[in-house]
Amino acid sequence: MRRYGKHTDEDDIRSRPNRKGNRPRTNIRPKHEDAAEGMVLTVDRGRLTCLVDDRTIMAMKARELGRKAAVVGDRVALVGDLSGMKDTLARIVRIEERSSLLRRTADDDDPYERVVVANADQLAIVTALADPEPRPRLIDRCLVAAYDGGLEPLLVMTKSDLAPPDKLLELYGDLDIPYVVTSREELESGDAAGRVRVHLDGRVTAFVGHSGVGKTTLVNALVPEERRRTTGHVNAVTGRGRHTTTSALALPLGGGDGWVVDTPGVRSFGLAHIDPSRVIHAFPDLEPGTEGCPRACSHDEQDCALDAWVEEGHADPARLYSLRRLLATRERKEGD
Repeated sequence: MRRYGKHTDEDDIRSRPNRKGNRPRTNIRPKHEDAAEGMVLTVDRGRLTCLVDDRTIMAMKARELGRKAAVVGDRVALVGDLSGMKDTLARIVRIEERSSLLRRTADDDDPYERVVVANADQLAIVTALADPEPRPRLIDRCLVAAYDGGLEPLLVMTKSDLAPPDKLLELYGDLDIPYVVTSREELESGDAAGRVRVHLDGRVTAFVGHSGVGKTTLVNALVPEERRRTTGHVNAVTGRGRHTTTSALALPLGGGDGWVVDTPGVRSFGLAHIDPSRVIHAFPDLEPGTEGCPRACSHDEQDCALDAWVEEGHADPARLYSLRRLLATRERKEGD
């Protein structure tokens, strides 16, 4: 039975009232073609500090982005009040495609990924040679995360006045990782920063390391205009420092073209998200040898084609050992 007669017009049609009193929902999203480009500097409880031109803007994520979150280093599009004045708030309406992504999980059984930084070119892994003792398994895990995320690693060893770097350098020599060795005196005088920054100019570098290794002290020397609170003491019982950096923060490299991202000290670096097929990209001398590998090969099994590739003289056996040591780090605890 027809509800309306033959000759109806719009006035005859009853529409359901919108109880919330707002605009009707639509699947059409605005393109925001006039949005300004910016970079996320830090994130704090849903509020994001962004750099737009030479202005620091406070912003929040637009609802239309859904569950997609912006992180430090993201290139974003913003609309709204972009004056940077006090008590103003802009909206992030778009997150641009990322060139790299450094991620970690709380542990190897945790499926939830935590994004540390986006669009970084380099990962500076800071470790002390003593007080606290170096943790090679944590370094291995950071290296795997860097290779997986598309970042180039840089090894920074501090406190060389307390212990020599030879043993650690021997462990990572076959990986051809650039490195800098510094002492406590050099950190305090700023000489260490001068040698480290040679590797930083023109690049976005994220600094990671567990507490007490001098990471934030080094960052302070690199960006003296933006000093962050440094670590006070290393616990004599646990050999670990106290966290003083509580959130990731991107800082412009003083007197140069580059960015430094200081991150909170880490006690663990879970690798539940790692795909071995991405890590192999960091080993160009070994990667062609994987063409004969079985599907989903872990590169450390009986049928792995890399063994034959090395035996034929295409790559150094030490390189294959290093790859397998890194890939196996998911199966080893960091204290092993």
